[in-house]
Amino acid sequence: MTAFFDGLTLVMQADVLVTILISAAFGLFVGMVPGLSATMAVALLVPVAFTLSPVAALATIITCSAMAMFAGDIPAAFLRIPGTPASAAYTYDMNDLVRSGRLGDALGTSLLCSATGGILGAVILMFGAPLLADFAINFSSYEYFWLALLGLSCATLVAGDDALKGWLSLTIGLFLSVIGLDFVTGIQRYTFGVTNLQAGIGFISVMIGAFALSELFRKATGFGEKQAEARLGISGAPLPRMRTLWDQRNHIARGGVIGTLIGALPGAGADIAAWVAYAVSKRFAKEPERFGRGSVEAVAGAATANNAALSGSYVPTLVFGIPGDSITAIVVGVLILKGIQPGPLVFVNSADMVNAIYIVFLLANILLVPLGIAAIYLGRTVISIRDAILYPVILLLCLYGAYAVSNNTFELWIVLATGILVWIMQENNYPAAPLILGLVLGQVVEQNFMSSLIKADGNIINFFNRPIAGVLGVLTLVVWFYPLMAGTIRRVRGTAGPTDQT
Repeated sequence: MTAFFDGLTLVMQADVLVTILISAAFGLFVGMVPGLSATMAVALLVPVAFTLSPVAALATIITCSAMAMFAGDIPAAFLRIPGTPASAAYTYDMNDLVRSGRLGDALGTSLLCSATGGILGAVILMFGAPLLADFAINFSSYEYFWLALLGLSCATLVAGDDALKGWLSLTIGLFLSVIGLDFVTGIQRYTFGVTNLQAGIGFISVMIGAFALSELFRKATGFGEKQAEARLGISGAPLPRMRTLWDQRNHIARGGVIGTLIGALPGAGADIAAWVAYAVSKRFAKEPERFGRGSVEAVAGAATANNAALSGSYVPTLVFGIPGDSITAIVVGVLILKGIQPGPLVFVNSADMVNAIYIVFLLANILLVPLGIAAIYLGRTVISIRDAILYPVILLLCLYGAYAVSNNTFELWIVLATGILVWIMQENNYPAAPLILGLVLGQVVEQNFMSSLIKADGNIINFFNRPIAGVLGVLTLVVWFYPLMAGTIRRVRGTAGPTDQT
């Protein structure tokens, strides 16, 4: 309890409260712009976060991402265009509800369910993370090696429809992670004589290039197209009737649990959580035929899941130092640069800061309701901002943010190269999230592998000797070889079928 009050004291500081309000407004603004993601909003704020205290920096990221996640529903409702990828699952339902004059059932339900999902996820984080930390306190380099490797493997499975493209994206991220000085020998690797590469690839520059500049390149290819305008008027109450919300209680509870669990999977993220919750809600819906044509049940389940996934992604981040998604990958980078090593010991060494994170989650989702109502009414104004004005400003923020981290113009070249690379990848349906996770977790895998190999004196069997390490190792190998084994079994059954009939 003492740690909780210490965390509350940290949050109630003037600089933290001011940054929460500013980042909330920024997150709502970016989320309302069609096509801009919550990750992009966070990436643009990271250079600012470096100048703040650890709690204020984390409060900035948490608040901005929570606000942007809901704000993405506003263009979905008025334009039929999802503001963030997590809003895509129920875009048609939102738009059809607003067209029929049910603003409160659409955006109001989304707003309250997003706040509820965020609070549910935060509560699960508060009670679940410390229990896992007690379990993880006995982890050695063997367990961390297998855990990081399992996280990388799972990230490719949930990256999209094409697992091979996920693996290729992950490989690029792993390659970027080994650029610089070797962890053991200190030998230069892939620096090509460039002094600036000896310290490795700048993580923040890669984030800005991957999630901000690549989006600007994508927008530039369609710059001549006519910009969509919000033609729907805003009428009716901004919130649903309490009876309507009570009827969705099962979908809300189910979406909160699904979102938190999926958010804890490395690489999954809020968009996958929203789609899974959407499908499950349809399975248990009273009117499944309404899904895709204006279903309040669809909005309630999926909107709850996407904000709950944000909280869930902090479970592996805080407990193991393994980011759950691209946003928490930024969190890991910020914590390390602030001198705080994420992992089970953070609950002992920085208990007040961990409790401050819980409180910020609760506070951000409570603030989401009044600020979200204001955003609903201001949404049409933000949506109508011309691209010719908005995107040059974002470009300047990208360049300033990358330069401000180290005051080195070389970082701008990294932003440019990464932006072009990720833009080409996304144009060919290659996911960007595995690349980022590969960059973040690549060093974790390498360092723990080399440490374990030295301790084992080269004996690979020692990687499986410890019970938890053995289980994680077997799970990792199953994830690797299951697609191959399943494909082989299907081919054998396919060739055996006609023979049996003959």
